[in-house]
Amino acid sequence: MTKTFEEFEVYKKSIFLTKKVFKLLSDKNFDKEFGFKDQMKRAVISITNNIAEGSEYNNNKQFIR
Repeated sequence: MTKTFEEFEVYKKSIFLTKKVFKLLSDKNFDKEFGFKDQMKRAVISITNNIAEGSEYNNNKQFIR
């Protein structure tokens, strides 16, 4: 039985991490750190996107990578 990427534990943890990072960056201490905040948000979103994209491949070697 094939799982969807949403069922993978690593995907669930990456969603949790994304929420934590966004919450941390909403702190007023980061108000003027525009570049840093943008870079961190893009990086953490990239994790979940890469897991989802990787799960679309039918090739196990590609997915593992």
